[in-house]
Amino acid sequence: MAFTFFFRDIHVIERVVKYFIQYTSGRFNVKVWDAGCAMGQEPYTLAIEIAENMGQFAFKNLRIFVTDIDKNFEKIVMEGIYPKSDLERIPPEILRKYFYTFEKDGYYKIDKKIRSKVIFYHHDLLSLEPVNTDFSLILCKNVLLHFQPQQRIEVIKMFHKVLLPGGLFATEQTQKLPSEVAHLFEQVVSDAQIFRKI
Repeated sequence: MAFTFFFRDIHVIERVVKYFIQYTSGRFNVKVWDAGCAMGQEPYTLAIEIAENMGQFAFKNLRIFVTDIDKNFEKIVMEGIYPKSDLERIPPEILRKYFYTFEKDGYYKIDKKIRSKVIFYHHDLLSLEPVNTDFSLILCKNVLLHFQPQQRIEVIKMFHKVLLPGGLFATEQTQKLPSEVAHLFEQVVSDAQIFRKI
């Protein structure tokens, strides 16, 4: 399911970024995994929010692994070109700062500073094979609700395994942690499904 848009659930993204920046302060080689990235609007929203709140030097250390089961999304994500209609929820000052008009009329391209942080991988979460390890943050929103309960548990266990100690995991607002894995995390805020690895 590929429906999403820029700055969707921005209140959750803002809270994630706040704790993410605190957690990664002074760290090198900072890795994020956005699992189920669709056409890239969510990871690019995340990258923009991080760029807005993280120092320039620290931002250079960031890599965002974005994955989806649909390999057709790779070209869209890596080119970072979107129609103007997709950008309507982006604040004007952010749009001017991180997007520029593309030669194709009515389209905008994301600035290279942001695009260079994102790399797409074709990936099936149900393989339970992580795309990398030692993540500071894993974002998996609007994906787990499509899985069976036991599949959800196994995927969350995989996420826990590849998070650094104290690393963050954020999921969709409608998904509570299954009781079988709740002991692996502590909730960071009461109004969002953001958790810290125990």
